[in-house]
Amino acid sequence: MKVLDKEFRVSIPEAEILKQVARVASEINRDYEGESPVFLAVLNGSFMFAADLLREITLPCEIHFVKLASYEGVNSTGKIHEILGLSVDITNRPVIIVEDIVDTGLTMAHMLETLEKHNPKSVNICTLLLKPEKLKVALDIKYRALEIPNDFILGYGLDYDQLGRNTRDIYTVVE
Repeated sequence: MKVLDKEFRVSIPEAEILKQVARVASEINRDYEGESPVFLAVLNGSFMFAADLLREITLPCEIHFVKLASYEGVNSTGKIHEILGLSVDITNRPVIIVEDIVDTGLTMAHMLETLEKHNPKSVNICTLLLKPEKLKVALDIKYRALEIPNDFILGYGLDYDQLGRNTRDIYTVVE
């Protein structure tokens, strides 16, 4: 598949993604039994993951959306810009951040710091993808669907200059 100036090949098919999403949802259902967590989905990339994840959650829960930006093109800028902020009171409530991908971890560290000021009962990270070799900060990521190498990817919500989000599979750039 070609997007703008780059060629991509399928690296994670939809069936594998959905299998791992169901596994993570099962872990959350078990860990939060008897509670009503607030899911905070980070836009834009997590929208497909959040939708599929929430369809597997059997707990009473809420979902809200926040928007942070740290990417331009294929590179992280290292600067986090809050575009759309927290719109729900999370005081004494369990919070689960739903993220499409954690690579450097800087966005998540920033978000955790911001959320702690609102006195949640707990905060856990749930990510579709983790790039462990690219992490720059120590994070406790309780829920992760898949670990991947440090390749540039798109699809299933992830983009290349806002394109390619609408595929069912995840694609890796072909160098």
